[in-house]
Amino acid sequence: MAFIDNIQSLHLDVLKEIGNIGAGHAATSLSKMLNKKIDMQVPDVQIVSFGEIMELAGGSENIVAGVFLRIEGDVSGSMFFMLPIEQATNFVKDMIGDESIDLRHPPFDELPLSALQELGNILSGSYLSSLSDFTNLSLYPSVPALAIDMAGAIVSYGLIELSQVSDYAIVINTSINEENTGVSESVNGHFFLLPDPDSFHTIFKALGVTIDD
Repeated sequence: MAFIDNIQSLHLDVLKEIGNIGAGHAATSLSKMLNKKIDMQVPDVQIVSFGEIMELAGGSENIVAGVFLRIEGDVSGSMFFMLPIEQATNFVKDMIGDESIDLRHPPFDELPLSALQELGNILSGSYLSSLSDFTNLSLYPSVPALAIDMAGAIVSYGLIELSQVSDYAIVINTSINEENTGVSESVNGHFFLLPDPDSFHTIFKALGVTIDD
């Protein structure tokens, strides 16, 4: 039996709690940056296959803004944060106060791209810090790389080597809201954590969860 079959809702609840703590840290950083109250939540955490990553991103040909980085230390793996391009555009408009920005049509100015990369920095740093605190594992992120492209192309770029050795991803669904706005105005992205094979076991073991092979 694959270890993935032994993961229970309790294990996902632990990851959701870690995600929400990380989201709280990220919201604090974004609130200071934007000078407005930002709320972030993790409504759901899943473990999915590679194929399901594409489905969650809206299909392999769906255009998204994606931030990719590698994790090293006690655990190794890859992380992606993907936003639908329309929501990425709206977030950057709000972030830098320029209503003329449109990330759907290249070429792109450096400022909105830098804003998106900073969002990736804040989110990845906050989530990894939370995971590190819970597990006492040392985790070191690389400098995030940003791309605006089809979801399939972004994931393939990051997984050229990993796709041969890893089959699953932890998905942290992330909702970003400005205080006093409706749910319809939420920015909803997907944070994909793809531990290298041995690292899945290391993460859960550090959380006190034993997953038998």
